[in-house]
Amino acid sequence: MMNRLRSAALPALMFAFFLTPAGAESPPNVVLILSDDQGYTDYGFMGHPVIETPNLDRLARESALFRRGYVPTALCRPSLMTLATGLYAHQNKTTGNDPAATEANRAHAQAAGKDSRELLISHIDRTGALPQWLAKKGYVSHQSGKWWEGSYERGGFTDGMTQGYPKPRGRHGDAGLKIGREGMEPVLNFIDRSAKDKKPFFVWYAPFMPHTPHTPPARLLDKYIGKGVHPRVAKYYAMCEWFDETCGTLINHIDESGLRENTLILYVSDNGWVQTEQGGYAARSKRSPNEMGTRTPLMFRWPGTIPAADRPELCSSIDFVPTILGATGATGPHDFPGLNLLPQLKSGKRIERDTVFGESFAHDVADIENPQASLLYRWVIRGHDKLLLTYDGAPGKMRFPPQSGEPQLFDLKNDPHEKKNIAADRPELVRELSRLLDDWYVADQRQSGKYISVPPKDGKKPARRRGDKAK
Repeated sequence: MMNRLRSAALPALMFAFFLTPAGAESPPNVVLILSDDQGYTDYGFMGHPVIETPNLDRLARESALFRRGYVPTALCRPSLMTLATGLYAHQNKTTGNDPAATEANRAHAQAAGKDSRELLISHIDRTGALPQWLAKKGYVSHQSGKWWEGSYERGGFTDGMTQGYPKPRGRHGDAGLKIGREGMEPVLNFIDRSAKDKKPFFVWYAPFMPHTPHTPPARLLDKYIGKGVHPRVAKYYAMCEWFDETCGTLINHIDESGLRENTLILYVSDNGWVQTEQGGYAARSKRSPNEMGTRTPLMFRWPGTIPAADRPELCSSIDFVPTILGATGATGPHDFPGLNLLPQLKSGKRIERDTVFGESFAHDVADIENPQASLLYRWVIRGHDKLLLTYDGAPGKMRFPPQSGEPQLFDLKNDPHEKKNIAADRPELVRELSRLLDDWYVADQRQSGKYISVPPKDGKKPARRRGDKAK
């Protein structure tokens, strides 16, 4: 009798096994793709009339796509640190790319017995980083491309390309910056080794693309010049397509290796870009709090687990870390200000949040231990209403410093290019959104406590809003 029961149960058990999602048996691999200096409009799937991005177009079709995605800070290093730590720049204290030569930083460096650049890098030692938390779940991880925080090992990566400061050219990537421009083998080989060893993996793919220098292959440059595009702009357009080709190589390798259904791919650009015919970027793009600086498409692809959909909600890269932790079963050492979007991504239900926040700082960090010393802007978007407030942090090295201290209010639905400031016409809305900004900052302090420089600190007054009277 017992043998007959076992025989009858065996097919049912086998059927249940094949119905079990791969994620229930083994945690998903995670691949984070970061574009470097690319405008949110500059993709085929975002409607650009000239730039061709067939591989990212396909990724968008296969993903939960948020066209209204944002990064909280539109500058390389702070943007990447948000993705590594899951914290806003004012929380992880990495607000700019480099430490400024200020008296405050000299004092901090002398007290710590460290170079000011090394002291800025050491912030990641205090916050921790995503690869460290994934490692506790058995993940191996690979860093390539942009990485500012010392060697790849300092961020908890098990493999990587960047040696980091104080190595030669160790400011933000050194050998890691070769990825994409000089082939994809380091990343592809890592994926193959991890799959062979049956290890779940995390890939940080942050190529120095389409970032300057704009040196695309002649075949792509000729293509855009042939379309009648100005040569300097054509170089940038060609770089966008060259970056797209590298993404295709990476995604196709995953799919052709049989890893498609058990790999979560996330996509984001670190900040925006508007290429000028004179060279360089335009005002209100990179480093600015405006739409062309902070907005980016965000994508989540996990076939069989996350349905492909064009999502209308607001989304922020601050959500990436908690969502990855939710997908992998890993945990961080504290709460995070972002949302774990996985339940809504899987179910297709609406994300019950209509507000995202951000901030902008000077390029150089005026005070390594006091984020507000470099604070220039805070902004909030609720629905289609956007409020931008300006503060009196030290502007430092700024190509386009703040010009006015007046509140700026925009209706993004009817004015997506932020041409008309309607703050004077809607004073109640300005006050209401200002309160949201104040509440957001205070709530973040409660949530992530020790990682935030809580103003006022050590008798220092917080940065004032520009236009306020000194107290």
